[in-house]
Amino acid sequence: MKAVLISGGLSMLVALLVTPLFIRLLVRKQYGQFIRQDGPTAHFTKRGTPTMGGVVIIAATLIGWCGALIVTGTAPSASEVLVLFLMTGLGLVGFLDDYIKISRQRSLGLQARWKFVGQGLVGVIFAVAALQFPNSQFRTPASTRISFIRDTNIDLAFAGVTVGLLLFVIWANFLITAWSNAVNLTDGLDGLATGTSLIVFGSFVVVGVWQFNQSCQFLATAGPSCYETRDPLALAVVAAAITGACFGFLWWNASPAKIFMGDTGSLALGGALAGLSILSRVEILAAIIGGLFVLEVLSDVIQIGFFKMTGRRVFKMAPLHHHFELQGWGEVTIVIRFWIIAGLFVALGIGIFYAEWVSG
Repeated sequence: MKAVLISGGLSMLVALLVTPLFIRLLVRKQYGQFIRQDGPTAHFTKRGTPTMGGVVIIAATLIGWCGALIVTGTAPSASEVLVLFLMTGLGLVGFLDDYIKISRQRSLGLQARWKFVGQGLVGVIFAVAALQFPNSQFRTPASTRISFIRDTNIDLAFAGVTVGLLLFVIWANFLITAWSNAVNLTDGLDGLATGTSLIVFGSFVVVGVWQFNQSCQFLATAGPSCYETRDPLALAVVAAAITGACFGFLWWNASPAKIFMGDTGSLALGGALAGLSILSRVEILAAIIGGLFVLEVLSDVIQIGFFKMTGRRVFKMAPLHHHFELQGWGEVTIVIRFWIIAGLFVALGIGIFYAEWVSG
């Protein structure tokens, strides 16, 4: 628990204090946000606001995590290194995307195929490595079984190890792409994605600590309610570091935002969320915990699909938060209400998580 507190507190301080320095650097280099022409007209005033703030979120997370390891004298585990690799790798893809947008002053960055290649390369490395590094009890960070609150009986390795590895790589990359794009779509209003991420990653701290206290590896008598997660406390430390980084960054990202996280931050946070869900063995439950992100994606899918079939739109604009903007809702009102919805989804997810343990 000491490592969790140090990780979260240190990353929050780093993000809070370093972000204004990073803002000054970006302003000096004129690295400002380019606003899409087909978006809400109220966003035109945000043109030129410094972006790529995800660099601070990633750096603060890594510093908070390293600080916790140093103070507690703990060696890094495979699980936490894998999540941070996924977060940093996707953050790098997002950074390239942001840099191209800024340098060429356009709303489109990396071409879709290169963005897909970058995400895929990082995702494949993560997925393959996640099935390696068994500990003394032969537990690997991830499992080929599809998980809800713990591993289910649906095993992707039903036809052998090779097929299982291939199917797991596909499944993991689906989750990574889905979550990174979900956070990216949500990042459309000042503080919306940052605040939502703060709430969601905070819940993973709770999940990690609870799994550690009820771990099959440490209980004298392991019953059906224990958890098979390999490094639950280490994952809680990482989740705390990300939560703290989002806390500190939100001070500067809240309306009116002094800086945006950009694709650097949204892809990194989405990757971290995917990584935590896979290694904590809560892949399906994560869709409930991160329900607001799911709603944003669904609104976009519904809008595109319905328009292609009928030529008509369901929403005034997708994703969902832009629909309410065009309905006349104030930006701060939308953000706060969406945070409340995000909190309700997290409460529902954690409630299901705990209820399953009690019933078990």
